[in-house]
Amino acid sequence: MKFLDQAKIYVKSGDGGDGVIAFRREKYIEFGGPDGGNGGRGGDIIVEAVANLNTLIDFRYTQHFRAPKGGNGAGSDRTGAAAPDVLIKVPVGTQILEDDRETLIADLDVPGKRITLCRGGDGGHGNAHFKSSTNRAPRRADKGWPGEERWVWLRLKLIADAGLVGLPNAGKSTFLSVVSAARPKIADYPFTTLHPQLGVVRLSLQEEFVLADIPGLIEGAHEGAGLGDRFLGHVERCAVLIHLIDGAAGDVVKAWRTVREEMEGYGGGLTEKPEIIVLNKCDGMTPREASARRSALAKASGQTVTVISGVTGEGVQPLLRQVMTYVAQSREERRKAVSGTSA
Repeated sequence: MKFLDQAKIYVKSGDGGDGVIAFRREKYIEFGGPDGGNGGRGGDIIVEAVANLNTLIDFRYTQHFRAPKGGNGAGSDRTGAAAPDVLIKVPVGTQILEDDRETLIADLDVPGKRITLCRGGDGGHGNAHFKSSTNRAPRRADKGWPGEERWVWLRLKLIADAGLVGLPNAGKSTFLSVVSAARPKIADYPFTTLHPQLGVVRLSLQEEFVLADIPGLIEGAHEGAGLGDRFLGHVERCAVLIHLIDGAAGDVVKAWRTVREEMEGYGGGLTEKPEIIVLNKCDGMTPREASARRSALAKASGQTVTVISGVTGEGVQPLLRQVMTYVAQSREERRKAVSGTSA
């Protein structure tokens, strides 16, 4: 399935049904009076987050959504039928923005969360509504109110517990394939990952988390170089970032600083998130090179550096345990926040 994380759609709710002019005409009833019914309400446009979707590809082929019009009123004071709503299903983590692509309308970050994007128009009044002691035979009926319409942007930010960041060829796809059942494309050239990949990492029956791998960043990504920084939005919701650095490539400090600068240029609070710095491909270095590069990286970053090999699996399990600690802590904080809100 092709991955798509942005889409522009047009939505229009249904117009209200028209009221009607009618008079009761029945045998042996001389003065029947007005009995024209009201129109029915137009259908709403509702957007709901569902758990079994992970791309917006459906909106590349269907971009216009229109709810039906409410039914017209009828004689015998019958109200027109209300039109059915149109339900648009989107992946969990989808944000809805105005046409300016900046104003946030809703963030559907929980399964089952929904928003009424456009409300259907009310039905018009029939002439029975206007009868009074001074107006015994009104010949007035209103048209239904028009529905709402707008263009909106859908932007998907994947829901993942941990995110992989780094330069191209840092070994992120290999790491994801080793620790999960995901099968991303792996090759010895840059930008093998063209769109985000998700994998579920299971440490035990009770311990698991979702890991997101995004395309590699290069210098100037926040200005559009390479694939740009648009995919960084998919790690904004992560509890922790795993910064993978190719230890066999040479200047590991420069590689770390390049990605950090691109995250700062992007914003979104990424630089404030917990970061685990990982020196990858230790199988391609001598013990002396690994020690020297680890020390240089630790001195530049002021953090502890973990050394692993995604190919041989060396150091991977302790790293996953460290990630799980951050994820469990974040989940507990969210649980307390939800409990406090509901209380």
